[in-house]
Amino acid sequence: MTEKITVSVLGTGIMGAAMAGNLARAGHTVRAWNRTRDRAEPLAGEGVHIAATPAEAVAGADVVLTMLHDGAAVAEVMAQAAPGLRAGAAWVQSTTVALEAIEELAGFARGHNLVFFDAPVLGTRQPAETGQLLVLAAGPHEARATVAPVFDAVGARTMWTGADAASGSATRLKLVANSWVIAVTNAAGETMALAQGLGVDPQDFFDAIAGGPLDMGYLHAKAALILEDRLSPASFAVNTAAKDARLIVEAGQQHGVHLDVAAASAQRLERAAAQGHGTQDMAAAYYASFDDPQTP
Repeated sequence: MTEKITVSVLGTGIMGAAMAGNLARAGHTVRAWNRTRDRAEPLAGEGVHIAATPAEAVAGADVVLTMLHDGAAVAEVMAQAAPGLRAGAAWVQSTTVALEAIEELAGFARGHNLVFFDAPVLGTRQPAETGQLLVLAAGPHEARATVAPVFDAVGARTMWTGADAASGSATRLKLVANSWVIAVTNAAGETMALAQGLGVDPQDFFDAIAGGPLDMGYLHAKAALILEDRLSPASFAVNTAAKDARLIVEAGQQHGVHLDVAAASAQRLERAAAQGHGTQDMAAAYYASFDDPQTP
């Protein structure tokens, strides 16, 4: 039987809330904190203790899981949590952050005697809610048994990328995977926008590529959100995708790689956010193709 442990979840947005719920359903003791407490309160109905502060949330926890907006937010919240951290606890850092932030966060972990795991996840709202995420993880072999119950509760599979979490190998893979996700999503939106502009029935396009190498389930899924106006609630929000796109571009620049598609994708997502679509699904970057953000 899986050992029952105490897990602190810091950040209960789309992903963090789903992960906390799955941890509670797996029988673990879960304490959660969110900057906006009202967004965490629904988890109380699933047996999750809602903490008033990060320090309260992490007190006595075997595993601390961070799922926040970016590296700066993680650093800030963990600094607030510091008085409650237990020496020897495992820290599962699942926020998608810049590569240089991984080194800084690993340094914080060393300074507070935490066992650090670089562990972003692949997946959106639906797989998060059903515990079907892919966990990308790097961390020491000798401590993996401690975090295994957490990964088993939130994911369908764990892919280990290395033993040195400070190297950011899991985050590097996450950025590569997200570069593909963001590029495909923006391409789907542009295709639907061009069809709109040229008066082409999108179904004719789908029929033209049906069954061939250009056909993709993901294309149909994102196009349906646009065509059926189902962009809320978001599976992966425009604001978050824009942040990730910028991280991807910066990572490429740091390693001598020009990422023109990612840079253009970041601009489209940021334009869609400025038009008022920031909290909608990332497919809402479709609207960035039009001067009028309300164009159907």
